[in-house]
Amino acid sequence: MSDTLDARRNAVRPDLADAALRGRVDAQRFVAGEPRVVAAPTVALRRRPAPDAPVDTELLYGERVNVFDRDGDWCWVQSTADSYVGYVEHTALAPEAPLEAKQSLHKVSVPLALVFPEPSIKVSPVMRLPMGAVFPAGDMERHGSENFHKAAAGYVLTQHCTLANRAARDWVAVAETFVGTPYLWGGKSWLGIDCSGLVQLALQMAGRIAPRDSDMQAAELGEMLPHDPLPDLERGDLVFWRGHVGIMLDECRLLHANGYHHRTAIEPLSETIARLNALGLLPTRYRRIP
Repeated sequence: MSDTLDARRNAVRPDLADAALRGRVDAQRFVAGEPRVVAAPTVALRRRPAPDAPVDTELLYGERVNVFDRDGDWCWVQSTADSYVGYVEHTALAPEAPLEAKQSLHKVSVPLALVFPEPSIKVSPVMRLPMGAVFPAGDMERHGSENFHKAAAGYVLTQHCTLANRAARDWVAVAETFVGTPYLWGGKSWLGIDCSGLVQLALQMAGRIAPRDSDMQAAELGEMLPHDPLPDLERGDLVFWRGHVGIMLDECRLLHANGYHHRTAIEPLSETIARLNALGLLPTRYRRIP
């Protein structure tokens, strides 16, 4: 390689690389990715093409990817949302359908939205979509006392989705809706989420671009705050440890998905610092989101 590129965000292997990287890296072949969309509510993005390989993150329904290679049941892909690279099962991907007349892109704006086979909340849902899932939908339809948007998979209540380009006003409030969610390494939904996935998803719902992993976030998000002594923190500030990140709800309380509580929890920052300090882990960085 002529450049040292992060393989998490650059599609490069010794045998194959993204054509956009030609001249920057060495590879046997260069190909342009084929666009696809995620057709499952969530799909694990794995480090290797195997069902027991480590999960680095999850892709959400409607997320666009570029497919650079397929080997049997697995595709080597790169997300267009955050550039993350990994392997997904090919059955979770589908060609992207063009928007039809009177359709517009919507996204799920609540932690979990039900998709019904008909416009009624009294029938069994056919799918459950996570916050951030994107889908083409028609105009609002009123049925009885409920309002729905018709999507390809079924009907979604209007109060559970919004236009895809509409940003939440308070990204920290979005993160708060995940309190109690089980901790899941690599997770990015209400069914399981990790610390950096929570930060990324909440910021994305507010229309902000955020990298996936905590080391990327510590280097790239917002503005650096003084480290020593402990700065005066405020709502929305980020506190980083090696391999971990939390969100300040105010000057004292931290919100974070973590393996101690095994869920997304709120606790005094002082307690988190003391507990991790006992393990030899001190805060490494404080950053403020403007």
